[in-house]
Amino acid sequence: MKVGIVGVGLMGHGIARNVMRRGGYSLSFLDHPGNQPVDELIRLGASPCKTPAEVAAASDVVIVCVTGSPQVEAVVTGETGLLSGLTPGTVIVDCSTALPETTRRMGAAVGAAGCGYVDAPMTRTAKHAHEGQLNLLVGGDPELLERVRPVLASFTEDVKHVGPLGQGHELKLLHNYVSIGFMTLLAEAAAHAADAHVDGQVLVDVLAGGGGASAALDRLAPFIVEGDREGLPFAIANAQKDINYFRDMARQSGAQKIIADGVANAISAVTESGNGQAYLPELVNLFRKPPRVDGV
Repeated sequence: MKVGIVGVGLMGHGIARNVMRRGGYSLSFLDHPGNQPVDELIRLGASPCKTPAEVAAASDVVIVCVTGSPQVEAVVTGETGLLSGLTPGTVIVDCSTALPETTRRMGAAVGAAGCGYVDAPMTRTAKHAHEGQLNLLVGGDPELLERVRPVLASFTEDVKHVGPLGQGHELKLLHNYVSIGFMTLLAEAAAHAADAHVDGQVLVDVLAGGGGASAALDRLAPFIVEGDREGLPFAIANAQKDINYFRDMARQSGAQKIIADGVANAISAVTESGNGQAYLPELVNLFRKPPRVDGV
């Protein structure tokens, strides 16, 4: 199979390199200013394309790894989008974090063209993408999943079929709500501890030995203790987008979202102050109280 990818960002770059290095597939990619450096991909034989339509025309499987629903819609159904270059039988694998209603709408448009669409949002981090150890939550026709599974195996550790089209993105939004919610709460607690002159390592040890032990603590601990943000290179603005997607999903279904609203308010105050591109662990500092005039 020939593989294409649209979105060679922090996550997409790791996917692309493993599709070629581990999977041995030929690869076409959208040449875009938002890409990570593609020198390695070019050396491995990847072919740049000017439009998503060109990527689609060169591919049997197209992986989409962009920011959110507006970008997915533009990539799939835009003027030079994938839809205008697809040949019957092509399968689109949407690894973005998007609203389920967008997923189902894109799936219907692609299906009408005689092609397949599955949502396969990722869990884990850019480090796991680079190492080919992502986990995918796949919604859609199980037969389509089996058709593309060999490609997915080149950059994943675990691939779960979770239900019909759109359910992958529902579960991803639930996952990110819980994950970002935990880390926002922990960042607020760590900021309070720092303001109270509690040693960061002591805080981490106390939490790890009790009810605070969690993946969220594991990911924020390097920043709490050493100021190292690189363990979770996930922009606060992206976290806000994901929480707002969850709130939209909850609103449409009539589900409670009281805590989600609180998380959104905490994060939006940071992005509105111009810190949206800071990484999520940096919330620990951004939540701290301002120093007094005397510097204390």
